[in-house]
Amino acid sequence: MSSNLGTHDARWRFQSSRMKQDLPLKLWVVLARAFDSVERHSRASIARFRLGTTEFGVLEALYHVGELPVCEVQQRILVESGSTTYVVDKVCERGLVRRRPSGKDRRITLLSLTPAGRRLIVKIFPLHAAAMRQAVAALGPREQAGAVRLLRALGKGAAARLNG
Repeated sequence: MSSNLGTHDARWRFQSSRMKQDLPLKLWVVLARAFDSVERHSRASIARFRLGTTEFGVLEALYHVGELPVCEVQQRILVESGSTTYVVDKVCERGLVRRRPSGKDRRITLLSLTPAGRRLIVKIFPLHAAAMRQAVAALGPREQAGAVRLLRALGKGAAARLNG
C-alpha cells in the first residue's frame, strides 16, 4: 500500500512541476476559453438587435465618446482598416451613423450617430449591458474587480513586450 502511495506522490510531484513550467500556457488556454464563453454571450445579445458585433462596436463607441475620427473608431473596436470601412459603410447605409470631413484636416473623416442611431443605441445598450453582467456573474464583484486589475496588467505587459 505504501509503495502505491509513493508512486502516486512521485507522479503528483512530476505533474505539479510540469504544470508550473507550463503555467503560462495553461493561463493562455484558460483565458482564451473564458473569453470565448463570454464572447458568445455578447454575440448572442447583439444578434437579437440585428447587428454584427463590429457594427454594435461602432455605435457603442460613438454613443459613449461622441464624434470620432474613423481611425479612432477602428482602434476602439479592434478591427483592421479595410474591415472598418466596410462596417462604417454598413451603418451609414442603414442611417445610423453619418460621416463628415474634418474642418482641420481633409484626410480625416469624422463619424457621429444620426438621431436614428442614437435612438437605437440608447434603447439597446442597457439590454446588452445586462446580458454582459449576466455573462460574468460567475464571479462576484470583488473577483470581477480583481480580474479587471490582473487582466489589465497582463494586457499592458504583453503589449509592452510586443512593442519593446
